[in-house]
Amino acid sequence: PPTPSYPSSAFLGGPGEGSPCSTGPGWVGEGPGAGGKNRRVCHATARLEMGSLWEEFNRLGTEMIVTKAGRRMFPTFQVKLSGLDPLADYVLLMDFVPLDDKRYRYAFHSSSWLAAGRADPAAPGRVHFHPDSPAKGAQWMRQIVSFDKLKLTNNLLDDNGHIILNSMHRYQPRFHVVFVDPRRDSERFAHQNFKSFSFPETQFMAVTAYQNHRITQLKIASNPFAKGFRDGDPEP
Repeated sequence: PPTPSYPSSAFLGGPGEGSPCSTGPGWVGEGPGAGGKNRRVCHATARLEMGSLWEEFNRLGTEMIVTKAGRRMFPTFQVKLSGLDPLADYVLLMDFVPLDDKRYRYAFHSSSWLAAGRADPAAPGRVHFHPDSPAKGAQWMRQIVSFDKLKLTNNLLDDNGHIILNSMHRYQPRFHVVFVDPRRDSERFAHQNFKSFSFPETQFMAVTAYQNHRITQLKIASNPFAKGFRDGDPEP
């Protein structure tokens, strides 16, 4: 069988042609890039799970820890999918794009982030494939899709496939649904075979240690794996 071609990180989120597909209330489909699409991705919609928790973090200014070994995100990025072709194959993936060209520092006296110069050179652009990819649309729609295996690192030489980010820089996670096109010349249609989703409430600052103590408190209060902190014991 022909090898499916996936759009590269640079290609994802590119503009589409034609009129965009409409999405229902409460579901997000990126405007540009939704038009001129293959009918098997045109009507795809994604709803962010734990939206109220993401909003709570976002109001404080979400921070995500990056480590040399790689650290999982909390809240975990999870979506509920709808509008896929149940019998078609799809690959799901994520990438992370810088929100601006600045580097930041945290001002403790004012509990706020301040621009502290130009951004460091961009880290190698990577994508994270959901480990169940590829799978039928029916499987993806049956349950919540969780990117709980995804890890963030600040190690530029990482060879574990983790997402590489610069600390003290702001990022927007992006989620992509890619139709596995069985046609032999599928690479010709790569720009038509994916749909991208961005949820502004999932933006975050990459840090090596939490800067805002309220973020620390909220993470401990809402993360089931931080139980040790709540009990006054060290983290297991």
